[in-house]
Amino acid sequence: MLKFVFWALLALNALVFAYAQGYLGKLDGAEREPQRLKNQLAAERMVLLSPAEARAAAEVSAPQPAEPVPVAAPPLETIACTQAGAFASADARRFETRVNRLDLGTRVTRTSLPFQEVTSHLVYLPPNGGKEGADRRVAELKEKGVANFFVMQGDSPLKWAVSLGVFKTETAAQTLVAALGKQGVRGVRVLPRGPLGTRAAWQFRDLTPDERSRVAGIADDFTGVQLRPCQ
Repeated sequence: MLKFVFWALLALNALVFAYAQGYLGKLDGAEREPQRLKNQLAAERMVLLSPAEARAAAEVSAPQPAEPVPVAAPPLETIACTQAGAFASADARRFETRVNRLDLGTRVTRTSLPFQEVTSHLVYLPPNGGKEGADRRVAELKEKGVANFFVMQGDSPLKWAVSLGVFKTETAAQTLVAALGKQGVRGVRVLPRGPLGTRAAWQFRDLTPDERSRVAGIADDFTGVQLRPCQ
């Protein structure tokens, strides 16, 4: 019994010695605060922060949201140049008044276009071979039963042409052309005739499709006026 007590005490002393020397490690929470601080790496650089300082440090270290990258707007589609005309004097004043309400500034300009005031339509066979050619055509017309004709003379590009009639409207002129075709007469033409002059027109530059539609809506109210690309 004494031997057992002896060996038990000896083992207990050995266990206490080993723990004191650190051979058995440290139990969680058994170390005191000064001891833990000594075991930290670079403990002399540690600084205790107040709650406010800790929040400020966290905000600085937190990743900042990326700045939004502005997206370039697509280029605005425009029509380079659109022309409206030609207008008679009274129509020109009305058209200009309505166009001014669109407030297009320097993008709209008024110009003049050569214009023929058609008063009649000539049905004719163009010159071909001078006087001899005109004589041959007259003989052919007589053979086909055409009696209403006239050989044009004078100092003009139509010298030695054969006139077949003059009509006020193009419809009447085309009716004669069709009738002569049934008689076998070929190569008949219709020439509008009348005094040459000028008329007002407008040119619009860099219009958006919507602005062009508005201009077209105004032009539609004027007979014979259409929009077309500038020449």
